[in-house]
Amino acid sequence: MAYTPIDKGENFFNTKLYTGNGGTQSITGVGFQPDWTWIKGRSFSDNHVVTDAVRGVTKTIFPDLTAAEETQTGGLTAFGSDGFSVGSLAEVNTNNATIASWNWIAANPPKKTYIVKVVSDGGNKYRFDDFAANAVTLELSEGGTFIFDQSDSSNSGHPLRFSTTSGGTHGGGSEYTTGVVVSGVPGQAGAKTTITVAASAPTLYYYCTVHSGMGGQANTPVTNSFTNLDGSIQSNVSPNTISRFSIVSWTGTGANATVGHGLGVTPKMMIIKVRDGVTAWVVYHKSVGPTKGLFLNTNGTGSTVSAYFQDTNPTASVFSVGSDADTNGSSKSMIAYCFADVQGYSKFGSYEGNANADGPFVYTGFKPAFVMIKNVDDSSEWMIFDNKRQGFNSDNEALAANLTAAERTTNYIDMLSNGIKIINSDGEVNTAHTYIYMAFAENPFTSSSGTPVTAR
Repeated sequence: MAYTPIDKGENFFNTKLYTGNGGTQSITGVGFQPDWTWIKGRSFSDNHVVTDAVRGVTKTIFPDLTAAEETQTGGLTAFGSDGFSVGSLAEVNTNNATIASWNWIAANPPKKTYIVKVVSDGGNKYRFDDFAANAVTLELSEGGTFIFDQSDSSNSGHPLRFSTTSGGTHGGGSEYTTGVVVSGVPGQAGAKTTITVAASAPTLYYYCTVHSGMGGQANTPVTNSFTNLDGSIQSNVSPNTISRFSIVSWTGTGANATVGHGLGVTPKMMIIKVRDGVTAWVVYHKSVGPTKGLFLNTNGTGSTVSAYFQDTNPTASVFSVGSDADTNGSSKSMIAYCFADVQGYSKFGSYEGNANADGPFVYTGFKPAFVMIKNVDDSSEWMIFDNKRQGFNSDNEALAANLTAAERTTNYIDMLSNGIKIINSDGEVNTAHTYIYMAFAENPFTSSSGTPVTAR
């Protein structure tokens, strides 16, 4: 019997500690190439810094601030196969300071199948995944493999190919064949055009070899992401369908809309931020529901605003956003980090505090490597614990996602082989209120082979 799809949490999430040098350095030992890295100074007060592979390196946003994204050439400057590189920005590389980084892997490399149909729209046009618009501009990142399934009968007589020229051979160009494999006959079962996008690939254009005017543009960024057309508006996603973590970007509409996330299962927690505006970090959590948004950048209890999520829970394919500027600002560049439960690896839930030093036990089904806890009924910080700082029970060093403060040593929680034991009556973790949490595993409680693991 398989108990979990992930035997080693460090293949998908890992905390990496390092010491700043005030100049430039490469941080290795993460164990994979991260797609989302969250950095916070431990021994000094300064902002949290978040960088991801969809927005791109040097693009910095601050979880403890409402500030817009900044381009910081001295921030996180590159993602590497075993970590990342940083420059001289104080938040990520203060000389002789101790610093924590939390790292997640998303779609690396990306893979996606598009269902192709041909529709009449002032002439024949390609349509993907039954999206409302035709011949859309696609984002197909370098290193990704993308399958264009032409099995639908409407594709008969319309072979889809790529070119570096708009219109392909109809525009005086030639067929682009690097990394392209063609199978079957369009309109028949098994017909498809597959492209694995080469490094430094040029901007491409998809077209029909027989008829002009059917296709559109396919950009080839270096962002480990691709176009998602599941929602009412187009998004760009980088989903890991094993660890159920996805980075999602889209352009806000200022109106009710749905956004595709690419996870294939329902998200249990989402963190949303406007990139080019001064707005709150709005958090959806399944234990709070869609009628209320919490704010990662404050210690408050959040706000009940129907325009955040249209009072609608996410589904296995999309999440809803409304007209509020914090979650779907008109013409604003948006970013979201979406998470779902994975048995033995990640869990997003809640517990009821008892205001007693002998606090509740929270079963996760794994040995935690990262825990973030928030009181949803009263003002309290977003407390972050991990298995690398201090590293033993009961002295767990804590940072707060909404504060610039240096870390402090607490005796708030024990990290056990199968969950979290609350051992303090402090308001941050255990008054007579409801607390939400997000947690990621070091190891499952029982591995896929049925072997139990131990606490630290």
